[in-house]
Amino acid sequence: MQYQHVSILILNWNNWKDTIECLESVYQSNYSHYNVIVIDNGSKDHSVERIREYCEAKLKIKSKFFDYSNDNKPINFLEVERLKNKNIKNLDLNNLKHLDNKKLIIVKNGENYGFAEGNNIGIRFAFDYLKTDYILLLNNDTVIDIQLLEKMVLMSETDEKIAITQAKLLYYDEPNKINSTGNKMDIFGATHCRGCGEIDTGKYDKSYNDGFFYASGACILIKRSFISEFSGHNLFDTKLFAYHEDVDISFSAHVLGYKVVFCPEAICYHKEGSSHKNYYNKFYWAQRNNIRVLLKHYSFKYLIFIFPINLLIELLHSIFATFYIRRLDYIKIFIKSLSWNIKNINDTLEKRKIIQSKRKISDKEIIKLMEKKSIRISSNFHLLFK
Repeated sequence: MQYQHVSILILNWNNWKDTIECLESVYQSNYSHYNVIVIDNGSKDHSVERIREYCEAKLKIKSKFFDYSNDNKPINFLEVERLKNKNIKNLDLNNLKHLDNKKLIIVKNGENYGFAEGNNIGIRFAFDYLKTDYILLLNNDTVIDIQLLEKMVLMSETDEKIAITQAKLLYYDEPNKINSTGNKMDIFGATHCRGCGEIDTGKYDKSYNDGFFYASGACILIKRSFISEFSGHNLFDTKLFAYHEDVDISFSAHVLGYKVVFCPEAICYHKEGSSHKNYYNKFYWAQRNNIRVLLKHYSFKYLIFIFPINLLIELLHSIFATFYIRRLDYIKIFIKSLSWNIKNINDTLEKRKIIQSKRKISDKEIIKLMEKKSIRISSNFHLLFK
């Protein structure tokens, strides 16, 4: 195969132990044409110092998935700072050119920009300063198999219309169980991981381009040509901050006529959720972002039918959660989510205008990839009668 160059983006925020385990699994990969960009979102736990020590072979990591190796150390690395005005400072391009192919760049942000803008910063750096063909977004709470990069690039290269490729996600603590083999979404925007919690028997291995709607952002390979056509250097909607960004870009890929696929041979072990343990925030971000994603992507013909039903389902779900868990937080979250979307409606409509102007595939065709029954309603009935 002709080796394509991959820039691996790993976002870190006060979680250097997971990041170092992830890095060690990356540097044991059998694929050679890559570099790594760690974007530190203003960590206060000395993450940058610990990552530096790891690169210098001063800090070893234990993992049940691999043995620590000194053979790939020291790792050549470069630290750059990003100011609030979005400029990179202290960047010596000569130093960048002299680093080897597997170089590590640590981009230090002065604050937490969330998943969306944090990864946008990494993408801009890769496009501006590195000759990269692909972006691999990798959660820092993951460990990858030695063949993952090779398998994902091989699959993506089979079709120029493949924009996003997802690895098979297995649970870190229960590696025989599925975390995700591609994620489902119903027509109202509710989501569910395909195969979640099931024993991995290979059941979904042949369904690499159907049976799901979007790729989980924990481990996805994204083609540069898609990013350039869709958004230039800013792939993610910064207003989303965290959650539903993977839904957003997959939906956009479908609208633009690209494919989103699942690569069963690429194995990634996921701890899941170590960065966001506050369920209130997670529920709020997911609900408010769900509304924005639907408003941006559906054509008006479908939006006037689907969106009111979406709001009704979300309201009923919030009421159900309030009485089932006996907390008023969920009603407050619904109101807060709706208020945020009203406040940001002009920006949402601007983003919608851009996406709709690039549309190549009708909603009628895209909906074929979605679940027709409400995932929210089904899950609530399951809780009531289990």
